[in-house]
Amino acid sequence: MRSSKTFDSEAAIAAIGSGFLDLTLPKSAWTHAAHFAATVWLLSYRKDLDLPRDMPQLIRRYNEATGTANSDNGGYHETITQASIRAARAFLAADPGGSLLRSCNALMSSPLGDPDWLLTYWSRPCLYSVAARRSWIEPDIRPLPF
Repeated sequence: MRSSKTFDSEAAIAAIGSGFLDLTLPKSAWTHAAHFAATVWLLSYRKDLDLPRDMPQLIRRYNEATGTANSDNGGYHETITQASIRAARAFLAADPGGSLLRSCNALMSSPLGDPDWLLTYWSRPCLYSVAARRSWIEPDIRPLPF
């Protein structure tokens, strides 16, 4: 990776995606950029997975393997996960056939690269509520554009 937000190679992105799946990705490497890189890689290369359905359990399993409790205060967050999958899917659809490297770097250079991008659509109290962590909550500021 060039910085915390962009990647040097498709191999680096694939390593994040496969490390996430096989539980070998170090917890310290599970950054905002890594979350999106894993999602883009999974959407591109793991067509056997239905990410809106499968990602929750994959993240919970990864969290447990790296010592992160999935609770009402930490770990898996349903609204953030589902919004991020929708964002990544829409980003990829806007450039069909684009390279994985270009797509990930463009995504991270967009407003989605800001870890607080969701606060454009949700208020902090709504997004970080127990209800939003447990299940999908519609944005309370403005609808998602995708």
